[in-house]
Amino acid sequence: MMGHLVVRNLFHRPMRTLIGVAAIGVEVMLVIIIVGLTSGILRETAKRIEGIGADIMVQAPAAQILIGFSGSPMPIKIADKIAELKYVQAVSPALLQFNSSGGVDVVYGIDRDTFRDVSGGFVFLAGHDMEGPDDLIIDDWAAKAKKLKVGDTFNLFNHDWKVAAIVEHGKGARLFVPIATLQDLVGARDKASIFLVKCTHPDHTEDVMAEIKELLPNHPVRPLKDFMTLMTSTNIPGLQTFINAMIALAVTIGLLVIFLTMYTTVLERTRDIGVLKSLGASKILIVRALLAETSLLCLLGIAAGIGLSYLVRAGFLLLWPTLSILITPEWILRAALIALVGAVFGASYPAWVASRKDPVEALTYD
Repeated sequence: MMGHLVVRNLFHRPMRTLIGVAAIGVEVMLVIIIVGLTSGILRETAKRIEGIGADIMVQAPAAQILIGFSGSPMPIKIADKIAELKYVQAVSPALLQFNSSGGVDVVYGIDRDTFRDVSGGFVFLAGHDMEGPDDLIIDDWAAKAKKLKVGDTFNLFNHDWKVAAIVEHGKGARLFVPIATLQDLVGARDKASIFLVKCTHPDHTEDVMAEIKELLPNHPVRPLKDFMTLMTSTNIPGLQTFINAMIALAVTIGLLVIFLTMYTTVLERTRDIGVLKSLGASKILIVRALLAETSLLCLLGIAAGIGLSYLVRAGFLLLWPTLSILITPEWILRAALIALVGAVFGASYPAWVASRKDPVEALTYD
């Protein structure tokens, strides 16, 4: 009986129900997409950095985990000092430059030979390795997104580059240029953002890290095999605060819509509530009925939000093929719980108001 009443009430005002479902759906979608976007980008970036093949990465003092946004280039001569250490097989300097023109990219300025020694070299799908100062290497995902092929000209940092090769993705960046040319363009002559170190054997990684820390006591020294565990929102300054703020905004939207929906419902059903109370319905029954209606509305909204999340992700990937959005069962469940708790909280006051209505006044309500 109660279930039948709740369902009939929801479909009594289909447009209002649709608006409530849409609001909760948007709330759930925002939570899933915001978290999925940040975690997806961090995870995909970490996988590409690990895919370089180096054992150790040395950064400048006060550099952040998200290396593409870290400044403070270091003297490139540091590479020679690191190369002299025991168990060091190769050292490759790289100058990283953030680019937001025509997309968001972190460009690696590399030395062709030392980068090959550290990483094992690129997997070439088309073209050849860097030969001239204006050669550009691009990975297959970025080439598809930017619609580039070998021989094309690509303007980057107000400089025309020639696409020399398209390579398999997964070697740190998506765009690679000669380090000397990039140094001149950005005013960082003889500077590098990071040093990639290859040990003679992976078992020597800890020993080499200890020596580098002794040589460069103020420089962050990180093993690349553990980089995936370091790339989390809590390790990126301000990122977790941004995520929490966006989730709070989404929850607030859902809560207000539920509150207004249920409060309007109570006003419209004043006479119905009066009839129920005159027939002996208790306050608890009235509250249960309204909260059950809210819960059902929320469940419909959650289902719509999950479907909308996958639809939005598909749209983003269609527009930006290199983007990574990670949707996990864990955050689907979290978003559902956040929406459910917020909806019940938003409906609590209207339900309390409904339970306290005097049956006589309710029956005479116009």
